[in-house]
Amino acid sequence: MVPGAKERPVQEFLNVLVFRPLAHLVVLLLYRTRVRPHHLVLFHTALTLLAAWLLALGHDLPAALLLQLKTTLDNADGQLARLRGEASEMGRYLDTELDVLGNGFLFWALGARTGAWGLALLAFLVFTLVQSYDFNLERLYKEARGFPPGSGPRDPESRLLRLLRGIYRLLFLPQDRGITALERFLQTRFRLDPFRFWDEGALVGVVNLGLSTQLFFLGVFLVFHQPGAYLTFVLLQGLYLGLWYVWRIVRAIPSPR
Repeated sequence: MVPGAKERPVQEFLNVLVFRPLAHLVVLLLYRTRVRPHHLVLFHTALTLLAAWLLALGHDLPAALLLQLKTTLDNADGQLARLRGEASEMGRYLDTELDVLGNGFLFWALGARTGAWGLALLAFLVFTLVQSYDFNLERLYKEARGFPPGSGPRDPESRLLRLLRGIYRLLFLPQDRGITALERFLQTRFRLDPFRFWDEGALVGVVNLGLSTQLFFLGVFLVFHQPGAYLTFVLLQGLYLGLWYVWRIVRAIPSPR
């Protein structure tokens, strides 16, 4: 594993193969500098906003390249924080919330570029749902196996931290509670084996639709000047989630004795 990479039960394939090794090269260059992880977060967010503006204007290739650079730096900020012992609660909130901001502008740009505002909004909602499942299924996987909750570092209280924490709860707590309630209802209703319902196979289904993979494929569609096709690609993930749920339920039903 790349030093400083985040440990997860299942890893995102493109991160392991491409983006984490590239990010580690960035970390080696920055390790002895005064650049801090939150500097990288702010910089790659600015790159996302610039990519969205270029996308809206029809400059597809530069936008595609900026998105891959953004993903590399997004991996680098976490690696740098862990290697230096600079991981923080504020940094975690800042990174997550600015990712949502950047994603929102990307889908705004896709709507502006294609004129399909309704499809862009629906695709953004599906996109966000997939990312939420990625986070919540890993949490349920760990809970089912008795792993201690990964709360991470706690920072001294400040106005900025309380603001970021409040925004995080506003944006993500309803999603987290909804997904958790549905997962637990299905597990109880069908008496599913929790070690099968929340296992590595279940995680693989959403981990490889994570943010790095999504932005990689957006870049691929932009290289071929097909931003509208990317919206279709994301919307099909909603159908995929439904079929994936059926598969998870069927495979986790206990065998009759």
